[in-house]
Amino acid sequence: MKSLGDLKQDIIKEYNDTNLHIFGIGVVRQKVDIQSERILITAVHRRVPSLGYLSHLNSNVSELADHYLIKGFKQEFKQRLVEKYAFEVVSILKDYDPNTELSATLLIMKKDVRDYL
Repeated sequence: MKSLGDLKQDIIKEYNDTNLHIFGIGVVRQKVDIQSERILITAVHRRVPSLGYLSHLNSNVSELADHYLIKGFKQEFKQRLVEKYAFEVVSILKDYDPNTELSATLLIMKKDVRDYL
């Protein structure tokens, strides 16, 4: 890794690739902010059309599907970051608002992110 900027670009790519693998759709826009041992990723997503349709039929089932898809995303994203960058990830917190198609993902690392450069 050369710089913090390079790391941010790599994180953007890993996030989008993980999203493509799980949802079949890339993100519209994303931003990465790094401060100390925290990485915050904010993103605008396109909702998977079938989940939007499912939400109209049964919002409980749609919310449950969202929950498990996000859970799977966090597991795969963490695995990618650990394997490729040797990150020591303490926790990943993620939330998604289907109405605005906005998500926020917070990665909490064991040490300052700059220590991984």
